[in-house]
Amino acid sequence: MKLLLVDGYYYAYRSFHALIGLTTPKGEPIGAVYGFLKALRRMQRDLQPDRAAVVWDQGIPARRSSLQPEYKAQRAEMPEALEAQLPLLRKLIPLLGFPSVALPDTEADDLMASYAYEARARGWESFLATADKDLFQIVSTDIRVYTTQKTELLTPKDTHALLDAARVQTKWGVAPEQLGDLLSLVGDSADNIPGVPGIGPKGAAALLNAHGSLDAILKDLDSVSNLKVREKLVASRIQLEQNREMVRLDLDLPLPSPIEELCIRPQYEPLLAELQQAGLRSLEAEMRKEAAHSVGLRQTELFA
Repeated sequence: MKLLLVDGYYYAYRSFHALIGLTTPKGEPIGAVYGFLKALRRMQRDLQPDRAAVVWDQGIPARRSSLQPEYKAQRAEMPEALEAQLPLLRKLIPLLGFPSVALPDTEADDLMASYAYEARARGWESFLATADKDLFQIVSTDIRVYTTQKTELLTPKDTHALLDAARVQTKWGVAPEQLGDLLSLVGDSADNIPGVPGIGPKGAAALLNAHGSLDAILKDLDSVSNLKVREKLVASRIQLEQNREMVRLDLDLPLPSPIEELCIRPQYEPLLAELQQAGLRSLEAEMRKEAAHSVGLRQTELFA
């Protein structure tokens, strides 16, 4: 069994910026909607998942906001043109057949990780459609990150890549289980998490490969041979312990929808009506053809 988990806001923003000039016949922005739905269709073709869900942020966990009140505080407000498209997007995603899931005061990466671990317990594979660095901590043989970014494709003929533990090692210089420690050391400017001054990704990777883990480093700071680096670590110890908790993923959250119910079931009639009204003609034609094929298959089964 294959489970596809899609980072909702990542793909909404990505689609919005990629197709920022696309509008409906009435002149209303529609790029985020069109791009997102086309991306979901591409994922279906590439992965042929048995179950899937689009996962949305719905607030910040108290364990993060209480530790670092400025967490994500620097992020700009959502563009009005994107915000205006979200109601239609949220309406069309389930009509296309993809369930949407979220939990109050929960970020998408934690919920995606919890679903992936539930899938693992059942012996399923999981594919994470995201660019969130934190989720690379759980990459393994049965949990991989799906991407279509050209920089990640291995050959010009590839349509997508599945990033595994070896790709994490190549990308960051550490194994997935060490990535949380690396992010704790270097911080994350996108989330407003401060790192240790003067320690970048390469320096952090060298430390972790020499000592094994952040725990081992903090337990025996005298083993850090570089005096300047040791002094920086001593001065940042409290920050490091906070950062480690900030980047730690929740792996056992209550699942808002049971994993076995995350079936991909398009609702063709209302979907086609909405696509027609939005002026998304090419996508409407594609789905109309699929709907006709689906009806034909059902009729064949009935008379077989």
